[in-house]
Amino acid sequence: MCPLIMDNQSNERSFILSGFNEIMNFTVPLFSVTLLYYCVILFFNISLVLLIVFDESLHEPMYIFVSSLCINALYGTTGFYPKFLSDLLSSSHRISYEGCLLQAFIMYSFACCDLSILTVMAFDRYLAICRPLHYHSFMTKRRLSQLVCFSWLTPFCLFSINVLLTARLKLCGINIQRALCLNWLIFKLACPEADTFPNNISAYVIIVICYFHWLFIIWTYIYIIKTCVRSREDRVMFMQTCVAHLTSVIINVTVMAVDVMYLRFGSRDLPQSLQNFITLEFLIIPPVMNPLMYGFKLTKIRNRILSFIYLKGK
Repeated sequence: MCPLIMDNQSNERSFILSGFNEIMNFTVPLFSVTLLYYCVILFFNISLVLLIVFDESLHEPMYIFVSSLCINALYGTTGFYPKFLSDLLSSSHRISYEGCLLQAFIMYSFACCDLSILTVMAFDRYLAICRPLHYHSFMTKRRLSQLVCFSWLTPFCLFSINVLLTARLKLCGINIQRALCLNWLIFKLACPEADTFPNNISAYVIIVICYFHWLFIIWTYIYIIKTCVRSREDRVMFMQTCVAHLTSVIINVTVMAVDVMYLRFGSRDLPQSLQNFITLEFLIIPPVMNPLMYGFKLTKIRNRILSFIYLKGK
C-alpha cells in the first residue's frame, strides 16, 4: 500500500478523515449546532479573559490561572472547530500530513495544558488555605510567572518530542478513523517494520507525568480538607474557591481517562458518530464548563459580571 496519498499537482501528502463518513446526512443541522457551540465557547472564554485583564482587582494568582485556563480553551478549540466546520461543508475530508501532525500536537498539548494549569491552581489553593502566612511572600509576581510558564511549556516540550517521533515513522495507511487527527491514530498507521520503540517510551513517560500531576492534586486536597475541617473560615474559602477547581479536575480526569482508554482499548463496533463524540469530549465539555463554573462560583468574578449586567440594564 502506498504510505500516503500523493497529489500530482502539488505533491502534497494527505490523510483521509474517515470519521465523517456516517455523519454527512446530517451536515446542515450538525454545522449549525457546531457553529453555535463554538461561538458560545469563544464568547464565554474571551469574556472571562477580558474581565480579568481589565479589572485590576482580579489581578491575583487564582484569577490569572483561570484566565490561563480560558486562553488554553481558545487555543485547543481553535485547533479543531474551524477545520471541522469547513470539512462539514466539503465533499473531500482530507488533511495534509503536516496539518495532521500540527492538529495532533495542538490537541494533546491543549489537554495536557489543562491538567498542568489545574495542578498549579491546586498548589495555589494549598498555599492560600494551608500556608496563609507564607502565601504572599511565596506567590510573588516572578513565582506566578514561573508557574504559568511551567503549565504551558511542559506540555509543549513533551508533545513536541512526541509528535516529532511520530513524524519520522513510515506509514502504511491513509485513513484516520475519526473526525480529527490524534497522535495515537497516526501512530496506528505505522508500517509493521517501523521502529516504534521510542514512541512507546515517550507515551509511557507522558502517562507517568500525567499521573504525577493527578497525585499532586490529590495530595494538595488531602491537606486542604484536613485544614478546612478545623476552621470555619477555611471551609468558607474552600466553598468559594476550591469547589469550582475540584469540579474542573474531576471533569478533566474523567474525560481524559475515557478518551485515552477508548482510543487504546475501545470497540470499533460502536456507531461512528458515538466514536467521534467519545473522542471529542475533551473539546466539548471543559471549554464551556470551566468558564461557567469559575464565572458563577468565584465571588469576585460573579459580582463583576452581575454589576456589568446591572449597569447595561439601566
